[in-house]
Amino acid sequence: MSHKFKLHQRVQMVRSGSSDAFASDVDVFEIVRLMPEDRSGEAAYRIKSVRGERAVRESEIVALR
Repeated sequence: MSHKFKLHQRVQMVRSGSSDAFASDVDVFEIVRLMPEDRSGEAAYRIKSVRGERAVRESEIVALR
């Protein structure tokens, strides 16, 4: 599986039950590293926001509109 998102692309974390179209700066992340696929074959990323960095799977983020 290849990466769906690109380096430096802005994304948001997926939230169940949220239909809010507007994001605050705290909810916006930038992709800072493309990581290898996990055991299931899903692409992973290192993302950064004003609060810090974290690793996520591709299914946990969506492109910022």
